[in-house]
Amino acid sequence: MKHLRIPVAFLVLLAFPAAPPAAAQQEVVLKISEGMPMIPLALPDFVVRPGSAAAQAAAQEIRQVLSDDIAYTRIFQLLPKSYYDYVGRLVTADKINFKDWDSIQARLLVTGEVREDGGRIVFDGKIYDVKSERFIVGKRYQAEKNGLRLVAHKMADELLKLHGEKPLFTTKIAFVSNRDGNDEIYMMDYDGANPTRITFNKIKDYMPAWPPDQRTIAFTSYRGGNAGLFLRNIYEGQETALAAKGTSYSAAFSPDGKRLAFCSTMAEEGNADIFVMELETKKIKRLTYNAAIETAPSWSPTGREIAFTTDRLGQGNPQIYIMDAEGSNVRKASFGGNYHDAPAWAPTGERIAFVSRVDNTFDIYVLNLRTNQISKITENNVRNESPSWSPDGRHLVFASNLSGSIQIYSVDYDGANLKRLTDRGENKLPNWTN
Repeated sequence: MKHLRIPVAFLVLLAFPAAPPAAAQQEVVLKISEGMPMIPLALPDFVVRPGSAAAQAAAQEIRQVLSDDIAYTRIFQLLPKSYYDYVGRLVTADKINFKDWDSIQARLLVTGEVREDGGRIVFDGKIYDVKSERFIVGKRYQAEKNGLRLVAHKMADELLKLHGEKPLFTTKIAFVSNRDGNDEIYMMDYDGANPTRITFNKIKDYMPAWPPDQRTIAFTSYRGGNAGLFLRNIYEGQETALAAKGTSYSAAFSPDGKRLAFCSTMAEEGNADIFVMELETKKIKRLTYNAAIETAPSWSPTGREIAFTTDRLGQGNPQIYIMDAEGSNVRKASFGGNYHDAPAWAPTGERIAFVSRVDNTFDIYVLNLRTNQISKITENNVRNESPSWSPDGRHLVFASNLSGSIQIYSVDYDGANLKRLTDRGENKLPNWTN
């Protein structure tokens, strides 16, 4: 069995040395609701110990990646560097004049000091609340050169924690790529960096799905000429067959990681229905009993409901339905149009993204379950499909042939900030860890 070898940079996270009593670390959580103004944040140049070219280059890389992360959040607004001329570009703990930073409308201040120690880079990052002149949190990271992006991502995640949210920038996107000649499972950082191959075989592998622990991945593989479900430990290379009877595909883990919903033809009727497997016991329960094809299950963040695609209305017109996790209380969720597929329930609970075909063009739409309003996210006269949400529900990844070949893109929930993430081979079926 071939094991995945993932280059892991040496990275150590240490508790930051205690600040003086007047600036003691305090537990602060910033609250912001959708539609509220973003929080202005200042990120001045980092202090670098003189004489170290490696530390200088590392400071620039960490700051650039951290800047990109902050700009991506839609929570924090990064103030232009030109503003810092009024207060000084270099900042250390004993040289902060909070009134100056307040004068350029900064609500948060993020500072950093970088030095080289025994060939490793040491980064000390601190976050301050400008209005209250308080030190909020500090972190120290040690890393090899190839771990600097991870250092920046971890610091950006500290900002998200202040917002009361789960980490985003250290999460991964799984996807399918033929860049090495065969459709295999890969993973990459949220911004498309560090693509890493997960499966190694001559069989086509599809539809990756992450569990909450992010250490394993379920996927569909055509072994023996038939689609079956497999579970692979991405760090140890161990692999387990989950469902090989009939044709089984389209796996989706429940939010607690204990159950796996999937589509299969294992029933006697031979048509595709939705099933759920208890992963500890491998006990399987059938949820849908219909002559129609029913597929693409997606769990609600509470684990109490499942959205799925069905053509039970006939005429080859798939629609989005929702049912309770036990298979009862089935109701239609999509209205209008004659083709809706691939539902993806946002981790925040109030939205479902899906694919709709209008005039032979496939686009990504979002249904707001609270208002029943539908928003069109993509509109570029190409094929856009396979949406998957970020952990914070503010961003989506999807596959598109916008560039001519099939590639993976990210976009905000309202259609803003479209960004291409892949460029080698053809890439599709993205799935973001939640």
